[in-house]
Amino acid sequence: MILCIAVDDEPKALDVLSIHAAKAPEIDLVRTFTNPKDALAFLKDNFVDLIFLDINMPGISGLQFVEKLQSKPYIIFTTAYSEYAIDSYNFEAVDYLLKPIEFDRFYKAINKVKKQIQLNSLQQDSLLSKFIFVKDGYKQIKICIEDILYIQSEGNYLNIVSNNEKVLVRMTFQSLMEKLPANLFFRVHLSYVVNFSHIQKIEDNHIFIQDTKIPMGTKYREKLLNFLNLG
Repeated sequence: MILCIAVDDEPKALDVLSIHAAKAPEIDLVRTFTNPKDALAFLKDNFVDLIFLDINMPGISGLQFVEKLQSKPYIIFTTAYSEYAIDSYNFEAVDYLLKPIEFDRFYKAINKVKKQIQLNSLQQDSLLSKFIFVKDGYKQIKICIEDILYIQSEGNYLNIVSNNEKVLVRMTFQSLMEKLPANLFFRVHLSYVVNFSHIQKIEDNHIFIQDTKIPMGTKYREKLLNFLNLG
């Protein structure tokens, strides 16, 4: 559900938006405001995904309203004046609705918001998938997955070695491997997991990553070589 508010100094315009919103199951128009200052006060304590915002309002224009926002919901500008269209897109509005607003055009704008929300969600998921967090005492340490060279077991601890740092954490290989992409990290020894993208060469029963010579256990060797098409 997309939570939204509408801000317009014309009550009739708000009535139109309310009627359209009632026909769109994806959105919930939680409040309408004729005074932009009241809307700003509401937004200080309440979250919304979307604002329908008139551009040409007395006191505070729609463009000034956006500049005052502490956090930026999606914006759909509404106005009776087509000359404001360019200004609205300069403020990265999702859409611009020219009054009188027909439902079909209103719903097209809602679909644009839905697509933008989906895109942002995918981008966020992609960003999160590039990192893992591992616990070190009371701290959660963020590590870039691509930078990890190898992981070495040291008793009850794992030493995670990356391009930039070494992080010693108390956890098992199994729990760590659940956080890492299976197509990138391989167990090559009872005491080692390697990031195959950083392997420089394999010689006899050893793997070389940068300046480190890592032993490769017999039972792990065949699986890794087959994955690398070297079997």
